[in-house]
Amino acid sequence: MVALPPAPDPVRVTLPAAASALLLLDVTDPMVANYPRCHEMLPRVETLLAAARLAGAYVLHSANHPGLGAPLTQPPFAASVAPAPGEPIVIGGGQDRFFATLLDELLRRRGIANLVLAGWRINGSLLYTSVAANLRGYTVVVADDATSATHEYDIAVGHYQLLTQLNANPENEPLRRGAVTLSRSDLIAFS
Repeated sequence: MVALPPAPDPVRVTLPAAASALLLLDVTDPMVANYPRCHEMLPRVETLLAAARLAGAYVLHSANHPGLGAPLTQPPFAASVAPAPGEPIVIGGGQDRFFATLLDELLRRRGIANLVLAGWRINGSLLYTSVAANLRGYTVVVADDATSATHEYDIAVGHYQLLTQLNANPENEPLRRGAVTLSRSDLIAFS
């Protein structure tokens, strides 16, 4: 059996609020209720969301469409991190929230260069959305303590893939342009 290398420690980053967005992925009542690790990360998602809002960073929320034939309604976002008035909701059809959505257009209209990701499944929506963001030239920060997955292996795979995809950043250099940086909710600041 081949073991994945351990992820580097999360690093401190300071992002310009006017050029940065926080995208919360799949922080919905069903995920919080059905996945204990999702429930455990919720307080750190709340803290990160409050800091982004206070600094005036652009905040967006996303969840997957409920499926074929289902009506398109607002997802049941967890109340403590639900969208505030004016915060866009991006309904995805898969793990990559740029695919077949207006996410890129919403970010470009605001002059966003940096995308902070938090929410459910580091090896799912966060991974695929970060790859799509990097392909479009965004610098991505993943709030490691404000995401998780079902199993430890899923988390390890997520860390490895985030830091080795495309414009790789295996040493976790802070804010490497067009790559992913692993940080933590208490190490992310908006100026």
